[in-house]
Formats: sequence, C-alpha cells, structure tokens
Amino acid sequence: MGAEGNQDGTVGKALDVLDMVAAAGKPVRFSDLLGTSIYPKATLYRFLQTLTHQGMLSHDPDHGTYALGVRLVRLAHAAWQQSSLAPLARPYLDDLAAITGETIHLAQMDMGQVLYVDKRNAARPVDMFSSAGKVGPAYCTGVGKAMLAWLPDDALKTVLSRQSFHRFTPHTYADPAALITELHAIRARGYAFDREEHEPGIICVAVPILTKAGRVIGAISLTSTTQRTTLAALEACADKIMETAGKIAAEAESWRFPEQHS
Repeated sequence: MGAEGNQDGTVGKALDVLDMVAAAGKPVRFSDLLGTSIYPKATLYRFLQTLTHQGMLSHDPDHGTYALGVRLVRLAHAAWQQSSLAPLARPYLDDLAAITGETIHLAQMDMGQVLYVDKRNAARPVDMFSSAGKVGPAYCTGVGKAMLAWLPDDALKTVLSRQSFHRFTPHTYADPAALITELHAIRARGYAFDREEHEPGIICVAVPILTKAGRVIGAISLTSTTQRTTLAALEACADKIMETAGKIAAEAESWRFPEQHS
C-alpha cells in the first residue's frame, strides 16, 4: 500500500485498518496502530469506531485495546462454506492422505498470496509452517507456484508485483525472471515442486485445481521432508495428485464455484 492509501475509497481504507488489527495477532492499542498507520490520527480513530460499531472489531475499555470482532467469525464461517474449496475437497483429501501417508495441503490464492484452507497431517506428522487459515508466500511454495503457472499474463503480472522475493533458504527464487522461467516449466510438466524453497528440509509436489475453462481455483500438494523421502518419490505420486485435483475441480464445477480474484 502506497503513501496515498488505499485506492478503493472509504471501504478499502477501513479494510486496511481491519488488516492492521488482524496482523497484530493479539489485541492492540490505538497508539500501536497509529505508529504503523499511514492515516492521520483522527481518520484512524474514525475507522476504528466504525468497525467497532459494526461488530467487525471489539474494543476492551479496561485495557484500551482493539481485537477482531465476533461478527467476523460468522462471516468467516459463511465464506468457508461458500468460497472455500475445503468442504468440497474433504473426502478427496482424506483418500489421498490415506493412500500416501504424507502431508496434504489444499490452498487458494488470496490477494497474491497462498491461503491454506485445509491440511491433512502425515501418518508421522512433520513440524512445518503451514496450517489451515495461515497465509504464505506464493513464489516459493509448491501450491503457490502451481497456481501462478496457470494465471493469465495480466493477473500474473499483478500477483508478481505483490511478492517480496525474500530469500528464505538458499533455494528460494530471488527475482521474478527466474521464477517466470520456472513457471513455464511447471505448466509444461503439469505440476510444481518445492525444492526446500520456503523451509529447509521441506519438499513437495503440487498440482493446480482447474475449471473446465482452464481457470485456476486452487492447488493441492503432497509434502514431506528430505529426511524420510526424496522429491523423485513424491513425484511418483503426481498422477494420483492430479486425479485428486480433477475430482475436486469437478465438485467445484457442479457447485458453480464463484469467480476468484488474484
């Protein structure tokens, strides 16, 4: 977000403030928000008051803090049912997890980032970054690259502008040109790899979930560690992962899945 603020008017600015409170990860004071906000004190206070009155935020007068409001829980539940692939994909993720014994991720794109909407732990669980509801980078995760590879050129350009290209590991793509070369290879191959690009020791094979028209609506991955398997062993399951992605896509198609915005 630039110094001029959100270009979507009052609603966009209010959502910026909502995001600020959410990003804090805990109840946050007005002074803390003001320290990071681009909005003037009076403007920030007005948005906080409006969001509180609407139940989007809650205010604790004893501690002078703001937190996400319970109205968001209701909205989140409705979004989960209407826009998330998770309810449709559940039985197919269960089957894939049972067959492979490895970690399964289901993800969708959210404002150019990866939103993990469901996860199945491996038979022997592995400690890793991902969990349902968590947001991760698109440029250095298997599910992220699987989705990026099928975006139209204009959408891809927009999404790439939102990537940090922070180097998490020595294997992380550090610039757009190298990533674009990789995305061409992914599209030709039909699936993506995570070669320890986000977390050391974590590898995966990821497949896009595509509509009949070829629009990407999500991705699934089979994930493990270099300590107990190889990328080649995971790749041997690529056909099964693609079969699972196809079944989820068919379910979404019949549910008339809504348009996604990258």
